[in-house]
Amino acid sequence: MSHHPAERKQITVPQIVAMKAAGKKITALTAYDYSMARLIDAAGIEIILVGDSMSMVVQGHATTLPVTLDEMIYHAEMVGRAVEHALVVVDMPFPSFLLGSHKAIENAGRILKETRCQAVKLEGGADQADVIDALVSAGIPVMAHVGLRPQSVHRLGGYRVQRDREQLLADARAAEVAGAFSVVLECVPADIARDITRQLAVPTIGIGAGVDCDGQVLVMHDLLGLNTGHVPKHVKQYAQLAPAVTDAVTRFRDEVRAGQFPGKEQTFE
Repeated sequence: MSHHPAERKQITVPQIVAMKAAGKKITALTAYDYSMARLIDAAGIEIILVGDSMSMVVQGHATTLPVTLDEMIYHAEMVGRAVEHALVVVDMPFPSFLLGSHKAIENAGRILKETRCQAVKLEGGADQADVIDALVSAGIPVMAHVGLRPQSVHRLGGYRVQRDREQLLADARAAEVAGAFSVVLECVPADIARDITRQLAVPTIGIGAGVDCDGQVLVMHDLLGLNTGHVPKHVKQYAQLAPAVTDAVTRFRDEVRAGQFPGKEQTFE
């Protein structure tokens, strides 16, 4: 007989789906480690995504392609250990879900077995419908991802807004029919995203897809202004932490050089 601790009231996949019917907006953010996941979870965000964006913002690669399944699991395990409230979703990295349904189930199964996460996300709509169906049939909840698909950046010719209304609608519909519990819409014109959101029974989570999606997701490093350089149009920086970090480190450096740190308060007698 399994023991279910009463204190851990974690959001479930059906609860996320029900939020759409109830007209409640869904909030989602990325996390890649224990300390940040804990802070995000404490703020009451509904979905925490262990994103393959880690390849860029944590590992420093130019695209999301290099990050491995083992690396995703390593970080998802840290995030899962921190979270008590949010639904934790893990990106399936390229090409872990493109090697046939059996391999996709094996890889997604590893994610669920080796972390405390509850669902996976994979890029694709109509072209990945079979894989989504196979994963859901195996008991693995799937979040789909249509529009701009960063793992297909080479085929798409860069990071650009996706405007093919028929294709986007077909992809989102196919993902829903295959059993996806939600669909991320990335870099899609607002009117198309609104149409898709109205036509699906499952929630849409937008990033650069207008205000009419059922929810919104941002990369945490973007939200906090921790990244330096180009800020994409769809990002809002709710803080500018990069200068604050540099300033704190600079003050530490100066105090050590001047013999001011450690001071009396930081010294044991």
